[in-house]
Amino acid sequence: MPTTRDGLLFGIYPGGVTGDDTGGLAAGPPDDPARIATALGLLQGEPERPFLVRAYTAFDETTRPGGPHATSAPAAAEQYAGRGRRLDLVAQYRSAAGDVDGYCAFLRELVDQYGAVTHTLQVTEEPNVTTMPTLDGYYPRVQEAIARGVRAVKARARELGHDHLRVGFNTTPLFGPAASFVADLTDQGKASFVGDLDYVGLDFFPDVFRPVAAADLAAATEGLLRHHRDAVLAPAGLAHLPLHITEHGWPTGPDRPMARQADVVETVVRTVAALAEELLIRTYTHFALRDADSAEPGLFHRFGLMTDDYTPKPAFDAMRALVAELG
Repeated sequence: MPTTRDGLLFGIYPGGVTGDDTGGLAAGPPDDPARIATALGLLQGEPERPFLVRAYTAFDETTRPGGPHATSAPAAAEQYAGRGRRLDLVAQYRSAAGDVDGYCAFLRELVDQYGAVTHTLQVTEEPNVTTMPTLDGYYPRVQEAIARGVRAVKARARELGHDHLRVGFNTTPLFGPAASFVADLTDQGKASFVGDLDYVGLDFFPDVFRPVAAADLAAATEGLLRHHRDAVLAPAGLAHLPLHITEHGWPTGPDRPMARQADVVETVVRTVAALAEELLIRTYTHFALRDADSAEPGLFHRFGLMTDDYTPKPAFDAMRALVAELG
């Protein structure tokens, strides 16, 4: 897999289902695997160009020990791996009982099942967000789940000889008192956790939840990335680790024109690429390939680079060009 000197490692979430801001899910027409595969090939460009396919699976009280454990979004994500593509697999922790032992066993089984086709395995999803049951910070003992889960993944990957497998966790942007979340985590995990950690991810959506003027978007993006490196990762003793952009997108819809989406993608990706060497940014993963439901006006239904019938928006071609140039 490439380093920053070779270019960014690009990826995308290719499913249709999207979490919303109420703790529910935005959904619409079912995924079409053939159209997904075609679109992934177009974005990837060169057939063997390294490219990530982001996929989500989850552990909760209904998870059966021993597996297999299917991905939920998109379904059967392993079908999209190969020919230069690997999974960016997100293992969510949704145990209302705080079953960290069970979660660690689940993670080891994920390495068994998907390790050969996975480049990055993310332990939990947005664990700093405590208000929504679709996100992992809602559940008890989530920091312990991260600390022990990272060690469990790394140990099993070593046992199986999966030297290519990278393990990490992510957050949303952290400000004020919340910025201590990562430092608190490393205090709990100790040196063994930090030693096993390969990267830290960031889900960020400039100009989506807080408006940013077009002229200020590049500066706002740079400021946020520098803040995360200097005020969040460095105090936690993680300044040496790569930063992965694990989710970024901008939805279309009423008062959100498609042309503006293309401009946002262009601006944010170019800003990330320009800072990649200095800030140790290794990957950029877009959210999402297609809309959840293009007939709905809601913010969370139209994050796609394509409509829900896989018709490309202008941002799709913008992303193709960016991958070809910067990937």
